[in-house]
Amino acid sequence: MTTVIGMHAILYSKSAEKDRKFFKEVLELSSVDAGEGWLIFGLPPAEIAVHPDKKGGHAELYFMCKDIKTTMAALRRKRVRVVHDVADRGWGLLATIALPSGAPLGIYEPRHPTAIQTKRR
Repeated sequence: MTTVIGMHAILYSKSAEKDRKFFKEVLELSSVDAGEGWLIFGLPPAEIAVHPDKKGGHAELYFMCKDIKTTMAALRRKRVRVVHDVADRGWGLLATIALPSGAPLGIYEPRHPTAIQTKRR
């Protein structure tokens, strides 16, 4: 039996309040107040992959979507800045947007099998 119950990711930001507002209002993520207005956001189901890196390793964060074109159109309507438009990477369709702080955030539509269990409508 595993003791892992979830994953908690931390994004360090030079404009934390603006980025929190982005997650709440633009991406419409649910949140809880951990005290004094410090929001912790719920995330959709997640998965983690481990890739080789001879330089010692690093971490990256991407949001996944079912339809990148629809997702990007919705983000553009909300005036989200697109850093890199959709590109076919073989394993998926990848785009990069900017948080209000300017930090990049990847969004992709996977073409590979995923470990995510999604509800079918």
